[in-house]
Amino acid sequence: MLAVSLALFGAASAVDSWAFHHFRLSGVYDRDWGRALRSMGYWPLWIALSFALWLTDRARGRGVQRAAILAGAVTVAGVSDEVLKLVVRRDRPGVLDGAYAFRSWPDRPFDSSGFGMPSSHAIIAFAAAAALTEFFPAAAIVWYGLAVGCAVTRVLSGAHFVSDVVVGALLGIMIATWVAQRVAHATAA
Repeated sequence: MLAVSLALFGAASAVDSWAFHHFRLSGVYDRDWGRALRSMGYWPLWIALSFALWLTDRARGRGVQRAAILAGAVTVAGVSDEVLKLVVRRDRPGVLDGAYAFRSWPDRPFDSSGFGMPSSHAIIAFAAAAALTEFFPAAAIVWYGLAVGCAVTRVLSGAHFVSDVVVGALLGIMIATWVAQRVAHATAA
């Protein structure tokens, strides 16, 4: 898995500048489909859906595991993203016209605004996709298709490098898998 992740990161990094200049769609979020796909990376959406899943499972006499996995995956992913942004400190692509720029440590050390690595929308969308695939594996193509769409809109808008969304996607999947294992272990005890 590490070798595949590194290869994907390397390939994404190789096209970052090119994609910033050539893979753009002005007003992507002025279109309904663009706004819909971006919302796949919106934490409050997944918390609301986790609550709906909890209500449904409770009415059917099930436990809270599925709701806990979904809510936990997107929450841990979102918090991890903010911490990683503060550590990596890479600015969004527009700062240096598609070249990498890093903010110095003394410059707003605990403010992640303007950072792009990793993409918070991508990490949340892929964490949700991985969690939902645990419960509804037959629909994995739908969950991951929506997550990929979210990631693509972030690149199309110029808000992220391709490598930002690739790292977000990989981390989101890993975090959701880890949360699912932790919840399974906790409920088995």
